[in-house]
Amino acid sequence: MTNILVTGATGRVGRHVVAGLQAAGVHVRALVRTPEAANLPPDVELVQGDIYDPSAVRRAAAGADAAFLLWPSYSSEGAEPIVAELPQRVAFLSSLNAASGGMWGDVEELLRKAGKDWTFVRPGGFAVNAQTWADQFRSGDVVRLPSPQAGRSLIHERDIAAVAVLSLLSDHHIGQTYEVTGPEVLTQAEQVQTIARTIGKEMRVEELSAADARQAMLAQGADPTLADSALTYWASLINNPEPVTPTVPQLTGRPALTFAQWSEEHAAEFRR
Repeated sequence: MTNILVTGATGRVGRHVVAGLQAAGVHVRALVRTPEAANLPPDVELVQGDIYDPSAVRRAAAGADAAFLLWPSYSSEGAEPIVAELPQRVAFLSSLNAASGGMWGDVEELLRKAGKDWTFVRPGGFAVNAQTWADQFRSGDVVRLPSPQAGRSLIHERDIAAVAVLSLLSDHHIGQTYEVTGPEVLTQAEQVQTIARTIGKEMRVEELSAADARQAMLAQGADPTLADSALTYWASLINNPEPVTPTVPQLTGRPALTFAQWSEEHAAEFRR
């Protein structure tokens, strides 16, 4: 039986990667910091350890045929020895912006230099990041956010996982870079209204200045460099919205999930 290591297995995408691999009859091993809190299916093999610890990754990768890599840092610092310990076959959760460099581009280059049989899954914006508005939905009728007219082709976390799972199940995907998005462009204001319609609540959108938005992000624990780059990126999407790619339907044989579908699945999180 194929044995695949999943890093980030308890996260928004990783849980769906685990489920997809198990549905395909794969034995899943997960590297987790706290096994007792992982809340993964009982037949998932748990290896206790930290993704930043090469010895832990070595233990988790022993005997694995492939790995799903999620690098959780804002920097690629420390990633090189981790990449060296991974199995030969790696599917890396990268970003649509990896071609511009940054952490994702750096880790991609590390995988190339290490001679791994890689697949890069490059999603655009995650639909699940809309959860950051949930408190505002529950507590009032206004969502305050920067760049409300920024156009995004948000992708459902299940679609990201579906592409990652397919990438790990066939050697056909080795050396491929998959840019994955949702099926349509919605502005951030339209995303708010989509959720509002789903839960049957009237909501207004107010624009936050870049300075106020930055302060709010820092107060929530965001890395300052990430906050600055995110604000710059969102502003750029007003005139140059994210693209829509056909990758999800081409690989999965079904339409990409819409933001409205995501909203229906997560509606309870936005209700009081």
